[in-house]
Amino acid sequence: MPVAVVLKGYPRLSETFIAQEIHSLERAGVDLQLVSLRQPTDPSTHPIHREIKAPVLYLPEYLYQEPLRVIKSWLSIRKRPGYQAVRALWIRDLKRDRSVNRVRRFGQALVLAAEAPLSTSLLYAHFMHTPASVARYAALLSDVPWSFSAHAKDIWTTPEWEKREKLADCAWAVTCTDVGFSHLKALAPSGTQLTRLYHGLDTDRFAESSGQKRIFDGSTQEQCISLLSVGRAVPKKGFDILLQALAELPDDFHWRWQHVGGGNALSSLQNAAADLGLNEKISWLGPLPQETVLSLYRESDLFILPSRVAPGGDRDGLPNVLMEAASQRLAIVTTELPGIAEFITTEVHGLLVPPDDVKALGGAIHRAGVNPALRGSLGDAARQRVTQEFDHTDNIVPLISLLKQYQGAH
Repeated sequence: MPVAVVLKGYPRLSETFIAQEIHSLERAGVDLQLVSLRQPTDPSTHPIHREIKAPVLYLPEYLYQEPLRVIKSWLSIRKRPGYQAVRALWIRDLKRDRSVNRVRRFGQALVLAAEAPLSTSLLYAHFMHTPASVARYAALLSDVPWSFSAHAKDIWTTPEWEKREKLADCAWAVTCTDVGFSHLKALAPSGTQLTRLYHGLDTDRFAESSGQKRIFDGSTQEQCISLLSVGRAVPKKGFDILLQALAELPDDFHWRWQHVGGGNALSSLQNAAADLGLNEKISWLGPLPQETVLSLYRESDLFILPSRVAPGGDRDGLPNVLMEAASQRLAIVTTELPGIAEFITTEVHGLLVPPDDVKALGGAIHRAGVNPALRGSLGDAARQRVTQEFDHTDNIVPLISLLKQYQGAH
């Protein structure tokens, strides 16, 4: 009796933490059915995706593209005893969120309820906005329990009324930072089963390199410091601030920056870099598979992630790329957002600066860049932090226990 895992899209290069979780659940013997709201769009996949065996059900991304499939599902589902109550719930939601997306959520839920295996024991959604809505409607239509894992953007951009109702309605929920947990706990009714579970990192897959870190200091072109960032080109990542900081670094400090990731803002960032005269020092590598990114972590001198709270509230929780960099003893410069500060203590595991502070960011990059001993100390401490307190193998045990309660329960 499978657990249906509802995802925004699958597979996705930017969501390694989800692939890591699915892979570990399979290894632990949890029977899974993956459900994707979108078709894959990335040019490649990670090795871990090729190891995952669970079947994938792709729902219609846009209802007009598969009208017969949606109508067939509706004709089947409308005969179920709970249909009218769920339709009334959806209409109430639609009155508070008059969006095309809200209509699409219900249509996708109809297809999911009609096409999911009849033996499905639980619907478990990653992200508490759209995937959780689809899971909620489908679960109520199918008379099975549902749950969700909340992350970052979904927490801070979902309306409060919707968060309250989903917390009251779900069987249980997990979230991946203390700051997210505290926020949701304040909205949840008494008795809600809410747990904080860090994703952590598979330290076997991110084994430490046997090579030694370089001791370059940027004083000459031969001592050029290799800077690395991994993340989508979206406002919350703050790469526009990083470009400004790089432009203000001293002329006698030699560096190169490599960016890994796609994103809607990539072309505007590239134009900004050209305007700042930085093109010769920057490589835009695009989305890359995990094994290639791992090599870049090992070859680089400093990892930079200038995360911020974007307009509309979107922000990072605890980005997995920070743990990935730390696993390779790569010194980190990032920002003091609450979720990040749960992993990195400044001056111990990395250097934290205020978000959107060009001067502070540039100062931290220069300070770490010219000081290989500091980079070594920060990298060693960060590696120890990952292996001792953020090992995925340990952190996923409570989730395995939660999901196994539903195997054979429906």
